[in-house]
Amino acid sequence: MTVSRAVTDWIGFKTILIRETNRIVRIWGQTIVPPAVTATLYFIIFGSLIGRRVGQIGGYDYMQFIAPGLIMMQVITNSYANVVSSFFGAKFGKHIEELLVSPLPNWLIVAGYCMGGIIRGLLVGLVVTVVALFFTHLRLAHVPATIAAVLLTSIVFSLGGFINGMFAKNFDQISWFPTFVLTPLTYLGGVFYSVTMLPDWAHIATHANPILYMVSAFRYGFLDSSDVDLRLAFGIMIGAAAGMFTLAVVLMNRGSGIRD
Repeated sequence: MTVSRAVTDWIGFKTILIRETNRIVRIWGQTIVPPAVTATLYFIIFGSLIGRRVGQIGGYDYMQFIAPGLIMMQVITNSYANVVSSFFGAKFGKHIEELLVSPLPNWLIVAGYCMGGIIRGLLVGLVVTVVALFFTHLRLAHVPATIAAVLLTSIVFSLGGFINGMFAKNFDQISWFPTFVLTPLTYLGGVFYSVTMLPDWAHIATHANPILYMVSAFRYGFLDSSDVDLRLAFGIMIGAAAGMFTLAVVLMNRGSGIRD
């Protein structure tokens, strides 16, 4: 790659990233405030009211136990929502063609939109963490594991939003997957409970849920305890991120959903 091509690619990538970041900041009332309000309600209802009856889980107060899960839940939903809405909006507004005819390689277009989802996911995660500190005590027991878990999870669901945005034909189709797949998997992914609390027959089904491994790895970073094998958890996240990025690029190269 020549120097001029590298500069062109960097400018294109930076342009996508700036546009996505400005979009997040410009509509902060829709991107940042709602997750903070939702998290506050979860802490009040599940943490304060129900938590008093639950008691401790794994030696931690219930409020402290669910805090990492609630943070991760918001990272997942917002990483996904940012990319699917942004990319579908580009299709709907007919300005995706500007990217398609540009010299920018498809893998860099995917990376640019993915970075936008990561930025929103991490920003929302930080805001929800601040909210959590008003309700419970949190400390980072394993900083590298925490950072790796939240980054990989945000990448996976940003790419998921990109793929959904490619195939969506209308606004109903961009809400179908979050409603009927993502939300149930998140709620059943160990956010509000430990796998050890489930009956034996439910263990197999629960361990088939990839979100369980993401939440458990993130919780390990805070509480130094996990319901799953961390090597398997990070292996799943890395494999999912690499596989979905490859799939997104292949679909872009074929023009699936955007040139039909």
